[in-house]
Amino acid sequence: MGKLDGRVVIVTGAARGQGEQEARLFAAEGARVVLGDVLDDQGEALAKELGDGVAKYVHLDVSQEEGWVRAVGVAKDTFGKIDGLVNNAGILRFNELVNTPLEEFQQIIQVNQVGAFLGIRTVAPEIEAAGGGTIVNTASYTALTGMAYVGAYAATKHAILGLTRVAAMELAGKGIRVNAVCPGAVDTPMTNPAALDPTADPAESAAAVAGLYKKLVPLGRIGRPEEVAALALFLTSDDSSYITGQPFVVDGGWLAGVSIG
Repeated sequence: MGKLDGRVVIVTGAARGQGEQEARLFAAEGARVVLGDVLDDQGEALAKELGDGVAKYVHLDVSQEEGWVRAVGVAKDTFGKIDGLVNNAGILRFNELVNTPLEEFQQIIQVNQVGAFLGIRTVAPEIEAAGGGTIVNTASYTALTGMAYVGAYAATKHAILGLTRVAAMELAGKGIRVNAVCPGAVDTPMTNPAALDPTADPAESAAAVAGLYKKLVPLGRIGRPEEVAALALFLTSDDSSYITGQPFVVDGGWLAGVSIG
């Protein structure tokens, strides 16, 4: 018996990385999963692998309201209801604040922050109609501290924690719990170190970053997307039935403090 038997959950950014692993784990735990993403080929392939009756892919640009309306329609037409949402989709850009173009700042806000807001606003009434359920928002380690060169990203992740807390308060009476996962460095395509320098050799960049995290992170390594998925499962399942409005850090101890060793 799975932890999510009978549940229908929308996962955004589900074509790869953390979202893919969340979708895989949720399906393995008995959920029917709606995979939302803009990476159509990868999303369709994952849905096909997970199987008809288990997963359904829908093109979803989380920054656009009409995309959310369509995703909800597909979920209900395919599986009849919606019990949960994982607001996982997001983008990351590296830039100094004083050199960040307004267009770039607004793009990050539109995807990360507005996308989460639209997800909550659109899906929460459906979860209530299904008898209650859960919303898990993907924030970040940077939602709880600062980090140079990711100012726009950090601002949106701070905002997601605010949305999470307010939504938890407003939706508790409707049987909906709302929490946030706050990953540190996780080995996904979005955080590929080669993104910092397109001319750099990816293997060398990866090795350099691995060495950096070995020094910075008490557990001595970068995180795996499966480890974040396990936390999202906990917050979606009845194992966390008395938890709402909370941020959960999964960062190998990075936020705990500064090591001088």
